[in-house]
Amino acid sequence: MTTDNRSESAPCGEKRYTAVEQTMQRFDYQEHGLVEVLITAQEEFGYLSKDLLTHVADKLHIPLSQVYGVATFYDMFTLEAAGATHAMVCTGPACFIVGSKDVLAEACEFAGISEPGQTSADGKYSVKEATCLGLCDQAPAVLVNKQAQVNIAIDDVPAMLQGQASSPCIQVSGEPRILTAPIGRLSPTDLDAHRSEGAFTALEKALCTMTPEEIIKEVKDSRLSGRGGAGFQTGIKWQLAREAPGKNKYVVCNFDESEPGTFKDRVLMEGNPFRVLEGMTISACATGAHKGYIFIRGEYPTATDIVEEAVDKLYAGNLLGDDILGSGYSVDIEVQHNAGAYICGEETALFETIEGKRGHPRIKPPFPTQVGLFGKPTVINNVETLAVVPSLILNGGEWFCQWGMGKSIGLKLFCLSGHIKKPGIVEVPLGLTVRELIENFGGGFVGEPQAILVGGAAGGFLHPDELDTPLTHEDLAQLEVPIGSGAIMVFNQSVDLWQVLQALAHFFVHETCGQCAPCRLGTMQIYKLLNKINLGIAKSIDLQRIEDLGGTIKNTCVCGLGMTAANPVLTVLHHFNTTPRV
Repeated sequence: MTTDNRSESAPCGEKRYTAVEQTMQRFDYQEHGLVEVLITAQEEFGYLSKDLLTHVADKLHIPLSQVYGVATFYDMFTLEAAGATHAMVCTGPACFIVGSKDVLAEACEFAGISEPGQTSADGKYSVKEATCLGLCDQAPAVLVNKQAQVNIAIDDVPAMLQGQASSPCIQVSGEPRILTAPIGRLSPTDLDAHRSEGAFTALEKALCTMTPEEIIKEVKDSRLSGRGGAGFQTGIKWQLAREAPGKNKYVVCNFDESEPGTFKDRVLMEGNPFRVLEGMTISACATGAHKGYIFIRGEYPTATDIVEEAVDKLYAGNLLGDDILGSGYSVDIEVQHNAGAYICGEETALFETIEGKRGHPRIKPPFPTQVGLFGKPTVINNVETLAVVPSLILNGGEWFCQWGMGKSIGLKLFCLSGHIKKPGIVEVPLGLTVRELIENFGGGFVGEPQAILVGGAAGGFLHPDELDTPLTHEDLAQLEVPIGSGAIMVFNQSVDLWQVLQALAHFFVHETCGQCAPCRLGTMQIYKLLNKINLGIAKSIDLQRIEDLGGTIKNTCVCGLGMTAANPVLTVLHHFNTTPRV
């Protein structure tokens, strides 16, 4: 991050807006480029001045109020100058339980500011609280000028602010390792090395020897369901988009994992982006799309650089673009960036961001396979889902059914964090118990477990008596707990569980888009009630109020964020014998 252009007298002449102008030109001065234009401006100047917002509004021919609305929606945009060194300290649950609040306070003191969100008087430092950075396995984590630093202790703060603390590493285990096999062995962007081990063989087979219908059949036969949390059948989704009327269709890779406790997609993309891109290109061929977007969360700068480099190499190698591998089929893939909004992991909110708008979820139906991005039929899949596809094409769909249990088919990536001896990514068949997963692949528990959060912030808590529950959709559903994104976060007896619940509630208060009143107001009320519990001033009726609010927002919210916001506290109230003193 540079410091040259961060004074209050921000540039207003077009000469100083060269990079911003280039981004607008890339989008042909169309409205849908607005978020990318503002990202460029934020990176160039360190904040978005009024003069700059006015310039962008004039050039894109949209109201200033609309530009301002977008600029104030996304968490990574600021309207005031940030410091030359800008630190984002994560206080998500995994970081919270190992002292990130103390790290945050120490960073503020070192920077000479009274609270997070401020910039020091000399302009050297600014410190901000982040709800999750996707580095839960190496907590506490911090981003300093877009450089990730991990395992931060209070004594590390001076080095951290100078970019000299520990850098993250990738930790993968499990059996069998299909999706994660090359990670740690091959350079993530060495295309020749990946091709020597079979990468893009499936793409060549799909493009040159199979019809779109045959591709879809293999995916349907595999019974692969979405690995992002919703669990919809992938093959059916592709078929619906294929059969939808219209010539222009899109494929989208959802790489916006922002769920506390979830970091599997980061590991996949940082370790093996080609596998995901291969699966995405196959999905385009199957559905009849010629344009795709990879949507990356803004807190993943390293992964972003790797993916952008991988895309460039695929164009150079005739694996993207016109007439791929001489098949006659053409697909273009573009990288788009989120600017910090968990809600944009919801598919229709993601579309709104790519279209240059605030990330407000759309009411469904219509569903994306009929009316999606830019109003056209769209297939959107999670990173992990797309990573499975090449193996289905090479081995046949039924190959995937050899793993799993009951209706929960195949391999799954789980993210282990919290009080576990070996946190990281584990690739295993669905059906292992929570205990087996942690003891066999996570090194065991640190201390005596008190509660296990499954599925991330929108998931639910398992009691230690439920550790032998198989990790399947059907077994967990009986306990009101979803597999979700595959997050497994352990809290031992040293933790005040009600403080963790309040931290999770704070996450939803921060991340609600505010579009619908039940979510906007309900998440805040749940947070306030949990605060009363932790202050020791709650009454018995407050527990019932949490129950009532949880039911209301679940039944009335527009999207899954509000519908699942109360899940963690409700599972504790329903399945744990201990209740707060009221």
